[in-house]
Amino acid sequence: MKPEFVNANVRACCPDCNGALTTFEVSYKGKECGSVIVVGAHEFNEKKYSRVVYKLMRCAGCGRGGLAKVHCNNQFAQGELESFSPISIEHLNVPDKVPEEIKAEFHEAELCASYGTTRAASALFRSVLEKTLKENGFTAGNLEQKIDEAAKDGIITKSRQQRVHKNIRILGNDVLHDDWREIRPDEVNNSHRYAQRILEDFYDDRELVKSILVQKNRISVSP
Repeated sequence: MKPEFVNANVRACCPDCNGALTTFEVSYKGKECGSVIVVGAHEFNEKKYSRVVYKLMRCAGCGRGGLAKVHCNNQFAQGELESFSPISIEHLNVPDKVPEEIKAEFHEAELCASYGTTRAASALFRSVLEKTLKENGFTAGNLEQKIDEAAKDGIITKSRQQRVHKNIRILGNDVLHDDWREIRPDEVNNSHRYAQRILEDFYDDRELVKSILVQKNRISVSP
């Protein structure tokens, strides 16, 4: 998730808390953790501010440090968060039997999303989808046809088929093949979640899926 500035603190996922959502607080035991203030009139997101505050924060769970860059005037808590470190990565669980190279690409897409590079993330989630289908014997035709064949074979539901077309394939195609446009965070979030569900469809009950793939002549031996 994208870090949120709430009551002078930051809500974000903490890497030292296994990616759990937590609050990074500006004070510990009644004392502020520290800050650097750069005074100067400027604009950020079409709003006027008088200073930039680099605020040290502390994870309420594990104590890890964080650094927020906030544009504000007199009241820090009413400022606007520009960036936060550590990078906030929302990791979704994927089945253990997902091939390592597909897992790696899925997590790289998550990292892109955490940096706000939504176009790159969307393209990578599309790649995760296509690699998963190819790995499971859906090699003929374009990606649209591969998805439809997976639904026809009963590996994914009709509902999943429609969602995957809309939220992963078409979105990825917009990035790769169409004119530039901004990809909204909610679009890449949907792509993220449906990419995870595709991995669950293929690898949660792996033995059952493999038996279907063998029956449908998608694979001849267990991959």
